Amino acid sequence: MTALIKNNKPMLLTIISGLLIIVGGMLSYNNQQPLDAFVYVTAFLIGGYFQARVGFSDLLFKKKLNVDILMVLAAIGASVIGYWLEGALLIFIFSLSGSLEVYTTNKSTDAISKLMELTPETALLLSEDGSTEEVATKDLKVGNKLLVPKGSAFPIDGILLSEYALVDEAAISGESMAVNKAMKDEVIGGTINVSRAVAIEVKAEYSDTLFAKIIRMVDEAQGTPSKTATFIESIETRYVKIVLIFVPVMMLIFYYALGWGFNESFYRGMVLLTVASPCALMASASPATLSAISNGAKKGVLYKGGSFLENFGQIDAIAFDKTGTLTQGSPKVTDVNYLKEINQETVVQVIVQLERISSHPLAQAVIDHLNASEMKHDIKVTEINEVEGHGVEGYVDEDHWKIGKKEFTVKDDTSAFALSANEKQTEGKTVLYVTKNDQLMSFIALLDLPAPGAKEMIDYFKSQGIYTILITGDNEATGQAIGKTVGVDEVKANCLPVEKATLILDLKEKYETIVMVGDGINDAPALANASIGIAMGAGTDLAMDAADVVLVKNELEQLTYSHKLSKRLNRIIMQNVVFSISVILFLIVVNVLQLINLPLGVIGHEGSTILVILNGLRLLRPIK
Repeated sequence: MTALIKNNKPMLLTIISGLLIIVGGMLSYNNQQPLDAFVYVTAFLIGGYFQARVGFSDLLFKKKLNVDILMVLAAIGASVIGYWLEGALLIFIFSLSGSLEVYTTNKSTDAISKLMELTPETALLLSEDGSTEEVATKDLKVGNKLLVPKGSAFPIDGILLSEYALVDEAAISGESMAVNKAMKDEVIGGTINVSRAVAIEVKAEYSDTLFAKIIRMVDEAQGTPSKTATFIESIETRYVKIVLIFVPVMMLIFYYALGWGFNESFYRGMVLLTVASPCALMASASPATLSAISNGAKKGVLYKGGSFLENFGQIDAIAFDKTGTLTQGSPKVTDVNYLKEINQETVVQVIVQLERISSHPLAQAVIDHLNASEMKHDIKVTEINEVEGHGVEGYVDEDHWKIGKKEFTVKDDTSAFALSANEKQTEGKTVLYVTKNDQLMSFIALLDLPAPGAKEMIDYFKSQGIYTILITGDNEATGQAIGKTVGVDEVKANCLPVEKATLILDLKEKYETIVMVGDGINDAPALANASIGIAMGAGTDLAMDAADVVLVKNELEQLTYSHKLSKRLNRIIMQNVVFSISVILFLIVVNVLQLINLPLGVIGHEGSTILVILNGLRLLRPIK
């Protein structure tokens, strides 16, 4: 009960209204007129305050009719002909259903509240003399130095200045084990420093931190209704107008055509005004969608709008990037081969200088393997240029060096040395070719293992009749090897970023609704072109900005969870729509047959609204 009332003033007024109705009933039982009528009117005014305010505010300022107006008119009409209890009861149950909608909204914002609680409101600003000053986190600037005590949360995203730190990143990654951080490593605001006190340098202002972006995304998603909810809301005004015309017409028919008395005709008109109102229909989609969005947020899946969650259960195909999506994204060098007659130290120095300008995971893996920090630097590479999707090139004196894909680097692939490189690709390895003036000097083979749960996730989508595609910039042999391991239906290899985006558009023509899952800068155009773009949370900011859904914890099983959640959402919305329309039609018929009175009409109509909302709240429960 406390949870229902907390931050829910409509629920508090509803409870007061209900208590007053009980008091009014006791007064009526003891023939305390007109005191009982006064108590009922008081219950009417208190219970209907919020709904009436919303209804008349929309009418006066937005020129929009809604169901709140219908309920208020029905309650006033019932009171006019002396049915005080019925009018008060109508407002009470209507207020109760509205309070439950507020409760649903509050529950859906819990995810935001819990995230906001993770980041401290203040930080310890570190001065040059070693003293600290407590300042508001929101006032921090890039370059500020902070002290983070042991056991405290990092207040903002930053760069570690201390030699090491042990960081609990469970709030982001879901991993229970703390992560070792070295000097210059990034730390994320909201994660916990479990080692000694450390110093960090602010990397981004508060509004640009990962947590701030997550909070904005959840907030925006809750303000962006699903397509079904949008459609239902769009017909509300027209529906209310039809009811306001339909009820007086039926009252005239009752009075003149059926010969009922004025009181009976007016009474039946008030019952009709109550039962024909689309309250349950209006609550069919929004509370359910908000509950589902909240459910996903708790599991680390962020949707930028209800429509993306709703549509995810209706997809026809799903495409994946390879590196960092279907694979772990941390390739390891397995083989480094050189021509026998060359100076290996010279080649290594060239490779490291070329790869240092690249942000690709393969480049970092090569640098780490070659121990770049410990090598000599007596060779200088100039005019270094990264050719997107192909590799990196540069010059040592007059010699033109390249590292990257075979088609970018190698002119003659018939040599025994080049053929040995091709054999590595058939093993599922990615091969980087190093050439000097178009002659192959070296090749490096790397292996990126499939991500945990990748095959199980692919198997699930295939079992649902959804076509699975691997789209990679890697060579055909490597792409096919990874594709076979995880079990995708089709592999598209050697794709540049622009080609990925074009391919997604082509696939949309073949498959009506297609999802693209990726993590890198080169995936952003494809994510934007897909029906639903999904970014891995550990990917780039650009990919997250272009995507419609973000997997914060980088767990592929969340794709399976999201699809199940979407299907359940669509199923519950359909149940609610069919149920609410059926109840409205049934109550209209039995009212015309004079088989129900106003209290039963109120209970039937508003009871159906409450049941619809409660059915939507089932989406707050985790899906197995």
